[in-house]
Amino acid sequence: MTVTWSPQQQDDLRAAAIAWLSARTNDGLDALSSEQINEFTWGGERFRLMDAQRGIRKPRQFTSALSIRTTFRPAGAERPYEDDVGVDGLVRYKWRGDDPAHPENRSLRQAMHERVPLIWFWGVGVALYKPVFPVYLIAEEQREQQFVVATDGLQHLESTGSRVEEVMRRYLRQETYRRLHQPVFRSIVMRAYEASCAVCQLRHSVLLDAAHIVEDRHERGVASVRNGLALCKIHHAAYDAGILGLTPDLRVEVRADILDEIDGPLLEHGIKRLHDTPLMVVPRSRRERPDPELLEIHYERFRAS
Repeated sequence: MTVTWSPQQQDDLRAAAIAWLSARTNDGLDALSSEQINEFTWGGERFRLMDAQRGIRKPRQFTSALSIRTTFRPAGAERPYEDDVGVDGLVRYKWRGDDPAHPENRSLRQAMHERVPLIWFWGVGVALYKPVFPVYLIAEEQREQQFVVATDGLQHLESTGSRVEEVMRRYLRQETYRRLHQPVFRSIVMRAYEASCAVCQLRHSVLLDAAHIVEDRHERGVASVRNGLALCKIHHAAYDAGILGLTPDLRVEVRADILDEIDGPLLEHGIKRLHDTPLMVVPRSRRERPDPELLEIHYERFRAS
């Protein structure tokens, strides 16, 4: 007979799992394979943080869910359950099936009532996941068969209808985007570019960014791999500043005044010598390569700068 752990024991494991994932992902920067996720141990034994067959993981010793999972979707494919963003800017996580009394749905409902932190394993490749943590279930929308998900801070905010609260909610929605959507976008781009700078091939993860070809506030600035480039921090800054541009046929250009400038070795070797060279790294899959139309939008701005 399985003995249910005390609330403190469950809290201790959640905290240990989040600390372990933080260390294994460079404080949330990197994705992990299923095999790596399964290396977590507790009390000297392997303890599964993610259910490989189901979307919801509720350990038999727990009173509520420990983690949720979203399957990887290649470009153009559909997931069996589509997790979406509501009009409030917060993400939704779909029920398992359509039975509110299904044990997995009950485990999520219990997690919501207990206000405990969950781990969201978001698929960014085949057997590759970006762990997002902590997340909280703050409401259930039974008609839509889904839960409302928020990052830390929003889960305890009660509705008062005040104008100050609305300002705070907008800020917290931005935080949700920063902590959920941006890390997932980064992991998808890093996987596509094999964790290498597209311009110079630098492979140090902590020195790489997932850059938007056109910014996310642009009407076409969606957080998709075709609007992304893996760039080291120097080349990301140069790209955003209009010092370095990228043609629709994936060749690097350097602004004319920079080519005439005399400076140290970083400018000479790290920027100027890249002029009129092809990208060093592009995704293997053509469906994940930069969208030429988005490149054209940014390139026209670069040429005008």
